[in-house]
Parts: sequence; structure tokens; C-alpha cells
Amino acid sequence: MSAYVFDPPVPVAVPVEGRPEAFPVRRILCVGRNYAAHRREMGGDDREPPFFFAKPADAIVPPGQDPAYPPKTANLHHEIELVVALKAGGRDVPADRALDLVFGYAVGVDLTRRDLQNAAREKGQPWDAAKGFDDSAPISAIKPWTGPAPQGRISLTVNGQGRQDATVADMIWAVPEIIAEASKLWTLAPGDLIYTGTPEGVGPLVPGDKVAGEVEGVGGLSFTVAA
Repeated sequence: MSAYVFDPPVPVAVPVEGRPEAFPVRRILCVGRNYAAHRREMGGDDREPPFFFAKPADAIVPPGQDPAYPPKTANLHHEIELVVALKAGGRDVPADRALDLVFGYAVGVDLTRRDLQNAAREKGQPWDAAKGFDDSAPISAIKPWTGPAPQGRISLTVNGQGRQDATVADMIWAVPEIIAEASKLWTLAPGDLIYTGTPEGVGPLVPGDKVAGEVEGVGGLSFTVAA
């Protein structure tokens, strides 16, 4: 195709730590209820297979930018997460080969319109408006990585007060298992990001709140919720 009816959107990209090139984002997959304590917090208590939902690539909020408080909600929640950035893809990837697909890791926050999510859950409706809205995926720079996935502390504060504090090793489904399961549902590809789930302690945000998150060994991110 040689021409478009209007200019295509600018590609979404995330900075890469220590490199001039940026990471182009193809799509965002997210894992729900992947920490046991958070699963109990949200009303479950078993090791069922991981379930996924998606956010559009343009939900990304790169480091140094502040997400806007979204419309149509009175209960916006933070969810700190380890993010996996893929450099390769495929279908039906075995778990023992899944880490070969990983380019690096980042720190992300899955912002959620909790009131809309709860209403959708009660009606058996999809979560798109609750999860996939504008500015719903703040992220840090991606840290290139080889070897075993991060296992250390994951934490988040709001206005300096601790909200979430756990370890990545607490995940019900580990990174290789998540990648393998996702590859059964989609053909994974370079540029895919996977938000791997959040620990307990999720809670509300209001405009002006200062959020800071960290994953040990990976990095941190900070932002202020804009009005």
C-alpha cells in the first residue's frame, strides 16, 4: 500500500536503559490476579490458570510523563507490576524456552477504573473501559536482561506512604509460565509487553497524588496523577 487517507499514528515507544534506541510497543497483555494475597483481596483463593486482558499500545505513559485522571470513574486504583518486554515471539512456546524471548524488564502500573470493573464483573461484561483507557499503563525505562527473571521486592507508595510491598517471587505464575500460556492464545511477537500482575494493597488515587513504584534490580518509576 503506497498511501494512507491520513497520516498513520506515531509509533508508541518506551526508552531503553543505557541505549539510544527505544523499544517499539506492539501491544500490551496483562495478567490478572497473579499474587495469592491479591487474589484473596479480590475474592479468590486458588491457582487457576492465568487469565489475560489487554490494553492498547497507546495506553502507555512513558517515564517523565504524568497520567491524567480518567473520566467516568470515582474510584481509580493503582496496581504495581513487573513488565516483561519481548524481543522475539511465536506460538506454543515451551516454558523452558520462554525466557529466550525476553528483551528486558520494566516497572509498570496498571491503572484501573475499579468502579467500572466491578460493575462489568457483576453483569458479566468485558473490562475494556475499566482497564484499557487512555494513560492507563505508566511504565519505566526498560532494562535489558539475560538470565533468570527478577525475583526481588516490588513496592509502591502514594504520597510517601506505603501501599503495596511484596516480592516478585510471590507470583502464582512465574514469568516463563506466563509467556508460555500467553503464546497458546496469541502469536507473540517482538514489541509485546506483558504486565505480570499485582500484589495485595491496591487502592485509590486522586488528582495530585504522587506515585512511586520500584522492582528490585529492575528500576523505578514515579508520576503525579494529573487532573
